[in-house]
Amino acid sequence: MKFGGTSVADAEAMNRVTAIVRKQLETHPNDPPPAVVVSAMSKVTDRLIETARLAGLGEGEQATTLVQDLLDRHVAVASALVPGEVSEPLLAKLGDEFTHLMLFVRALAEAGDVPPRSHDEIVAMGELASSRIVAEAFAARQIPAVWVDSREVLVTDAEHMAALPDMAATCDRAQRLIAPERTAGRVPVMGGFIGATETGVTTTLGRGGSDYSAAIFGACLDVDEIQIWTDVDGMLTADPRVVSSPRLVPQLSFLEASELAYFGAKVLHPSTILPAVAKNIPVRILNSRRPEIAGTMITANGREHDGLTALACKRGVTVVDITSTRMLMAHGFLRRLFEVFERFKTPVDVVTTSEVSVSVTVDNPRRLDDIVHNLRSFADVNIEPDMAIVCVVGENLRGDTALFGRAVTSLKRIPLRLVSQAASRRNITFVLRDSDVEGAMNCLHGEFFTGQ
Repeated sequence: MKFGGTSVADAEAMNRVTAIVRKQLETHPNDPPPAVVVSAMSKVTDRLIETARLAGLGEGEQATTLVQDLLDRHVAVASALVPGEVSEPLLAKLGDEFTHLMLFVRALAEAGDVPPRSHDEIVAMGELASSRIVAEAFAARQIPAVWVDSREVLVTDAEHMAALPDMAATCDRAQRLIAPERTAGRVPVMGGFIGATETGVTTTLGRGGSDYSAAIFGACLDVDEIQIWTDVDGMLTADPRVVSSPRLVPQLSFLEASELAYFGAKVLHPSTILPAVAKNIPVRILNSRRPEIAGTMITANGREHDGLTALACKRGVTVVDITSTRMLMAHGFLRRLFEVFERFKTPVDVVTTSEVSVSVTVDNPRRLDDIVHNLRSFADVNIEPDMAIVCVVGENLRGDTALFGRAVTSLKRIPLRLVSQAASRRNITFVLRDSDVEGAMNCLHGEFFTGQ
């Protein structure tokens, strides 16, 4: 059971989490207790990232003030959840850890540099603190619980800020450190998003990585179901911030969910499905504010229905056009081209090709200047920022050829930069100006979902 930032935002939210876990225990008394993974409290990671930024600028006083504010917030929540003298060890531990963080941030500010390794150590504090509080809140309400440091379980490589898990090593540790607690009837409570290298250096999986952590732990423990508790009723037919009245999708396939998550559906981290697919474990998305709602179930086969499943959009995309007359009849050009993106560890989302040009989209421009410089050694390059991807997803795209035509026709008044249909014929991606996203999403939603 993974609970996101809004699900553990304050004492009231954590009380709801306690009630949800208690009900799970009461309704499944013969099953092992659930393993619980929590995100940092809402907005805490943003504040920690800002702390790291200020430290990098040498603004030690401002950075430590932010850390003190976060300590005060966590102490207030912990005090509201855990009564009297029982809270003293928890408050002392929180005080020690945040004080250590203040000293660390001040030292970084004096150096005027926050390398990725130090950045991970700063932002990891959110999950470490929230998981400690939740574990103690459970215990104070007679739910047998134990706090587990995720960094001792989740083994990753050393790619800080976007680490990849070592599944074999992680599963070995999960079986040694988590499984016995469940066998003994205790609920292990862990922070998501964070891990460590084999040598114990703190790492993070990237923003939104708590979903991924939960799926990794779930796969390692061979659970029956992975539950992602958030602040919406489940996967929706479109982003409610873009389309005013999206509908709940009750069930979809692993592959559909992967496409939607990768192309911008905020409910799920793009990597969440991977460990679940490997073990064929259903993933359920639920609303911690309305736990009575059935939510969305993600399984291998999805559901039988007509039409499409959902839409997603990814904004802030850059189109890179690579053109070279030397491409004509030349083997090895694509290999050389994509080696540049590999060298700078920048994935591409959409690829289209013609006889003499290739167009790709990237959503992380951090290394774009280096990429363009290297590409220009053998091709002409043009970049176009402020673009977006709109993705139409549905298993039925493979069987109903009319759906592609309907999707394209519904966007006839919107200029399309690129159009691509995957080989799996499970999605259609449109690349267009970011300013046209709302219009495109509403046109598509009106065509396929409104009135159904």
